[in-house]
Amino acid sequence: MRILGIESSSLVASVAIVEDGVTMAEYTANFKKTHSQTLLPMIASMTELLGIELSTVDAIAVSGGPGSFTGLRIGSATAKGLGLALNKPLIHVPTLDATAYNLYGAGALICPIMDARRNQVYTGIYRFEKEFEIVHGQDVMDMGNLIHILNELGEPVIFLGDGVPVYEKQMEENMSVPFRFAPAHTNRQRGAAVAALGAVYFRDGRVESADEHGPDYLRKSQAEREREAREQAAAKKEGAEC
Repeated sequence: MRILGIESSSLVASVAIVEDGVTMAEYTANFKKTHSQTLLPMIASMTELLGIELSTVDAIAVSGGPGSFTGLRIGSATAKGLGLALNKPLIHVPTLDATAYNLYGAGALICPIMDARRNQVYTGIYRFEKEFEIVHGQDVMDMGNLIHILNELGEPVIFLGDGVPVYEKQMEENMSVPFRFAPAHTNRQRGAAVAALGAVYFRDGRVESADEHGPDYLRKSQAEREREAREQAAAKKEGAEC
């Protein structure tokens, strides 16, 4: 089974090809460049290096959110376009599930956090015992609330994700359970994790067509929230004038 993984939910752009439990190639870049400029060239470089045709993949796994609205749209459009062109199914892999999958087998709770601004994070809580377990499905919440939940669970925690440097001080001041941070090679989203978890989902039949696929943003965009705030303010002013 050969799976192409696409990750574009944050600043990280990452693609990988995983075949029968082995990462054949992975291309990851973490710098300020639009994903629309990077994803397809990175995929082309991988297939050229491996000497394979992209049409030989069995499915395309894509990081489906939450995360950057623009990044997710670009990743989704890339996966949908390839799925349609190659007539391949898509696998929607929740972003935080795939991020946690980086730490497969860890002997502690795994808590990826993505900075969602205004003291909020996109997060989830995971555990490995005999298998990958979702303790708290991916969600958006106040960082203080997340710390409270983790303290209540009473287990050691490993944090990873771009929210770590943003909220590190808050964690140090308020966490009452032991915690540590994942090292550089596992602390951000990776295309190989998307492809590897996608392969698990593929075997379970969790696939969708290119037409069916869409990102899961978890919350409205800032532009949508600002528009709604303006509309509410205008309606309130109109009501007061009446």
